[in-house]
Amino acid sequence: MTTVNDALREPTADGRFGQFGGMFVPETIVPACQELDREFRSAWADPGFRSELNQLLLSYAGRPSPLTRCQRLSEELGVRILLKREDLNHTGSHKINNVLGQALLTQRMGKTSIVAETGAGQHGVATATAASLFGMNCIVYMGTVDMARQELNVFRMRLLGAEVREAKSGSRTLKDAVNEAMRHWVAVADTTHYCLGSVMGPHPYPWMVREFQRIIGDEARAQCEEMLNGAMPDVVTAAVGGGSNAIGIFAGFADTDAELVGVEPAGGAAIGRQVPGIVHGSCSYLMQDEWGQVLEAESISAGLDYPGVGPEHSYLASIGRARYVSVSDDEVVEAFILLSRTEGIIPALECAHALAWVVRSKSELAGKTVLLNLSGRGDKDVDQMMEIIS
Repeated sequence: MTTVNDALREPTADGRFGQFGGMFVPETIVPACQELDREFRSAWADPGFRSELNQLLLSYAGRPSPLTRCQRLSEELGVRILLKREDLNHTGSHKINNVLGQALLTQRMGKTSIVAETGAGQHGVATATAASLFGMNCIVYMGTVDMARQELNVFRMRLLGAEVREAKSGSRTLKDAVNEAMRHWVAVADTTHYCLGSVMGPHPYPWMVREFQRIIGDEARAQCEEMLNGAMPDVVTAAVGGGSNAIGIFAGFADTDAELVGVEPAGGAAIGRQVPGIVHGSCSYLMQDEWGQVLEAESISAGLDYPGVGPEHSYLASIGRARYVSVSDDEVVEAFILLSRTEGIIPALECAHALAWVVRSKSELAGKTVLLNLSGRGDKDVDQMMEIIS
């Protein structure tokens, strides 16, 4: 498998990326977070663990995922577009990279159960898949609203043997599913691992999930060097909700001259607000009102319906290494249709956000090479899009 570059460094001992990150959790959860930090450091330094994970990624997940030139789309936009095809992984998204790593770690810690949260259902499906593979019990919390939007993934999780529990409070979306999963974990941390799906939450999750996902960027960098005769793309872009697919591909290019662009939904643009706050155990840019109360995020995509963002994204924004923009739902629908009709690739609504920004910025990007992380396929969104388009 590809090697890990050193573009994004390890956080401080207390889990900070600059002013962001940390471990803001109840005292009852601190020992579990500290145990996870110790176990992950030990596993990540163990060649045997890395070798076993790499073999799973190769023979089970289907890595390496290919890099696709979009000839017709590039001609239409006047921008050379390359897609990193995470949609071709087993289970249909980048989520399997992180989940296989955490499942191996769960086994290494001697725990027998996994609890997870999910928004669009892709992390839930990946977690249920890994739990089935390893013979572990699995509970997945999902907001009631998201369960209605993503019935296919609810069925897939249950078919794989997971118990799907509704999160009925608040906005009944991803934020509330995280709340319920963390509450569950508090009571059963001695036997259960919380398989968090993105680069958010208390330390060590943002760092650990980034390390499991950076294989995307490491592969893409080697593939770009071969495809572009040693050159790097001018721009690397990806959708940002919590931000794992984006940080995964950014990790391969953060030490290059490539511009890094994260794309948020207009109704969930936490970084655009530039106001730090604390949610789900870490400090990061957050959608909040003047009294510090968390605002509800809104997005056409269940996977991006989150009011915060991973702390490392906030750090990259604060130092100017990455730029973060937002797009509207209407722009996302147009991009979803465009990629389907020009390249025969139906994208997940999440990654259609990144393409929507490219379409909007085609004059600015004219003649440039843009690498876009196609983090998932659109099967899960077809029913929703049938209603919207018709």
